[in-house]
Amino acid sequence: MYTIELTLKNNPIALSVQRKDQESADRLYAEIVAGMSAPTAQVLQMTCDKQEGKKLAVLSSEISAVQISEKAGATANMGAGFVRN
Repeated sequence: MYTIELTLKNNPIALSVQRKDQESADRLYAEIVAGMSAPTAQVLQMTCDKQEGKKLAVLSSEISAVQISEKAGATANMGAGFVRN
């Protein structure tokens, strides 16, 4: 399972959606980066493969960072900057 995590400007809580395969996660990541780079703001809508019915819509101009991480087996995704000992 791949997690795509968004950090919004002036918001300490990250938003995330999950994708089952790397190709789908990479495609969504590229769509988000393109939205961030666009000259005009646009609404980006996403759904989650892990939680059925979860939907997310964000204004592209409010995204400050995006990352993809892979959750392998029983290892929990702790986010950027954290190391499991």
